[in-house]
Amino acid sequence: MIGGGGWSRQPRAEYNFYLPEMAKIFKKTSGNGGLTLYLGKRDYVDHVTSVDKVDGVVKVDTADFGDRKAFVQLACAFRYGSDDLDVMGLCFRKDIWINQIQIYPESNKPALSPMHDTLLKKAGDNAYPFSFEIPTNLPCSVSLQPGPDDKGKACGVDFEVKTYLAKEKNNADEKIDKKDTARLVIRKIQFAPAQAGGGPKADICKSFMMSDKPVHLEASMEKDLYFHGESIPIKIKINNESNKTVKKIKITVDQTTDIVLYSADKYTKTVLSQEFGETVEASSTADLCLNIKPALSENKEKRGLALDGRLKDEDTNLASTTMIRPGVEKEVLGILVSYKIKINLMVAGGGLLGGLTASDVTVELPLNLMHPKPAE
Repeated sequence: MIGGGGWSRQPRAEYNFYLPEMAKIFKKTSGNGGLTLYLGKRDYVDHVTSVDKVDGVVKVDTADFGDRKAFVQLACAFRYGSDDLDVMGLCFRKDIWINQIQIYPESNKPALSPMHDTLLKKAGDNAYPFSFEIPTNLPCSVSLQPGPDDKGKACGVDFEVKTYLAKEKNNADEKIDKKDTARLVIRKIQFAPAQAGGGPKADICKSFMMSDKPVHLEASMEKDLYFHGESIPIKIKINNESNKTVKKIKITVDQTTDIVLYSADKYTKTVLSQEFGETVEASSTADLCLNIKPALSENKEKRGLALDGRLKDEDTNLASTTMIRPGVEKEVLGILVSYKIKINLMVAGGGLLGGLTASDVTVELPLNLMHPKPAE
């Protein structure tokens, strides 16, 4: 744990759907009406060397405060389990990082940004600004897709801004009533670098029983990174020197999710499986370019699939590839997501033995999926 906190069984925080950044203000008021949280955006970009500051405002009505103070906190948490597990005491939340500020009585006023000015005008009197800096080594927001019958909030890594009333800043024994809190989930996101690198290439030469010559397969991509929703062309070269026929080509894309807080939790799910009817006869060659486009729309029912973090009422997409900076401890990242493409030649056996001598020829290519950086 970084900066305090630890394991706790508590209500699973609000985890909603993706909202594109737009010129609007987000607000949430506590049940008692005494605290209103204002934010100007909910997506905060990781620029590798720094992350957008979280600038916000809390408006207070002190009528029911008594001897309590108002605080605001930003927490990055990892949530693992579902509501049915929670009944058995197995639903865990681990705070990866947490920071808290006393906002009333005012203790440390930040330097005001244009965002603060806008929010203070909107909030009116008795409003207090705050600012958080998100460390660059924290993970980006990731959500694990629930199954069709799952209830409650999604598992994954999320960021939450919460304002609350308490007598002390960080007293684990003090019970904070739900009506004395207001919270908004935000997202930490990464965009693809401005320039993509050269694409990967893989090749294999495979021999077969009952054939004295092999099949050569080479697969490559033009660049090392593609955007969500972008068509991915795969160049395939086949030199079939054998006496067998390549009956068809199958391409799959696998997503591997590594929950690094649990050393044994690493699993792979296929997010695309597509067959192409191109054949390559014995003693012949082929140069092909086949296009694929992995998408969440084809994988809505797959429980546990990693998705980009969700905000309210809008859909999201397959999780972006986790980019690991040198020197960052993997455990801090919570969930690591990677992709690989498998290109598989389905080779039919010939002669009297037929299918008994059929075999496959397979190569793998790494795939990085990310969002493009929006135009300024």
